[in-house]
Amino acid sequence: MTKNDSIQLEITGLSSDGSGIGRHQGMAVFVPFTAPGDVAEVRIVKVMKSYAFGILTRLIASAPARQEADCEAFGKCGGCALRHIDYAAELKAKRGFVQDAFTKLGGFDLEAVACLPSPEEDRYRNKVQYPLVADDDGTVHYGFFASRSHRVIPCTDCKLQPSELNQIADALCAMFTEYGVNVYDETSCKGVLRHLYLRRGAHSGEVMVCIVINANGLRQETELVSRLTAQFPAIKTILINSNRDNTNVILGRRSRTIFGDGFISDTLCDVPVTLGPASFYQVNTLAAEQLYRTAKSLAALRPGEVLLDLYCGTGTIGLSMVDGIGKLVGVEIVPEAVESARQNAAQMGFENAHFFCEDAGAAAAHLAADGLRPDVIVLDPPRKGCDDATLDAVLRMAPQRIVMVSCNAATAARDCKKLCAEGYTLGEVCPVDLFPRTRHVETCVLLSHKNL
Repeated sequence: MTKNDSIQLEITGLSSDGSGIGRHQGMAVFVPFTAPGDVAEVRIVKVMKSYAFGILTRLIASAPARQEADCEAFGKCGGCALRHIDYAAELKAKRGFVQDAFTKLGGFDLEAVACLPSPEEDRYRNKVQYPLVADDDGTVHYGFFASRSHRVIPCTDCKLQPSELNQIADALCAMFTEYGVNVYDETSCKGVLRHLYLRRGAHSGEVMVCIVINANGLRQETELVSRLTAQFPAIKTILINSNRDNTNVILGRRSRTIFGDGFISDTLCDVPVTLGPASFYQVNTLAAEQLYRTAKSLAALRPGEVLLDLYCGTGTIGLSMVDGIGKLVGVEIVPEAVESARQNAAQMGFENAHFFCEDAGAAAAHLAADGLRPDVIVLDPPRKGCDDATLDAVLRMAPQRIVMVSCNAATAARDCKKLCAEGYTLGEVCPVDLFPRTRHVETCVLLSHKNL
């Protein structure tokens, strides 16, 4: 098999990035936007030693789970990878992603439970970051980057975003076009408009608008605020974020509020949440509530017990578990998130909560050295997983139970393997879908100490 060969391929599985997998001449072939059960004509675009990549050129027979994609940008932008299959098939695939990670990477002989579905399959995101692009005539559009590139694919109605956020983006782009504000060019580093960053409280309905620009401000700010808030009364705050760096990072270091107080409010599992531009918050609120209820059930905290919440963000996971417990300690590296966590605890009236602004590994190490012995530790690390310092400190504290919440089953399996080699037993592995129509899936895992 060589590059540009045209082959007929039966798709028998899905990889963790959402590509269909078939076998040809003993080699695995990965083909995006195919589904198990498809028979496809495929053109080979890259051949490695034991596997190859192809693109779909013609569908010979359709899988039972295949459905018509209902988005103009599907297959072009880097968002949805699974919009071409029905939701039942997607949930089955995501359970398989998690199962494969814990079996093949973690070496565990334990089945994941069925993937818990999201209450909403579409319009579920409470945050969107739209890159901006302009036509030759200066008309400004919003959209998404194409997969593995910074080429913007215009998208007038992303099905993952609430319609209201798409409508606000439409209105802003129309105003920018009218005002003649130009769009930032990454090659020349010239131009003004970079991103629109919108957040919406799923329960409160409050909306935050953050305009990211390669400048200190816009001349039309007063008029923009007046027109936008008149058209969309749900907007509670508008900010200008200045990002003048030649970087892939969306937000700059400085934000200036031009309407409202710079924050919106919401609730998650009845925990009050205050959100600014930099606050971490799960993007699917209703599904996140299911995830946190799952974590709480696995933690099985008893009255008077001590909970340590590492990578705590605004404190939502730990604060959702505080009924009757003795003490909550939270650790987070983002100062704004720590301050929000403290405010959230105060609004709840829970006085025995202590939040530290520090790297998780360093904080866990000094808490262990200070003699903290939590009964339960919750770990909610970024995609790269826990570092060795964090895991070593967790092992020194020797909690009865560890609940890991992970957006990357591969790093979760790796970290669980280390913990289980040092005295823990893997319990339930629960996939939870927070990102319908995409390849991503959350995993909630229970580990119990063998000697307790």
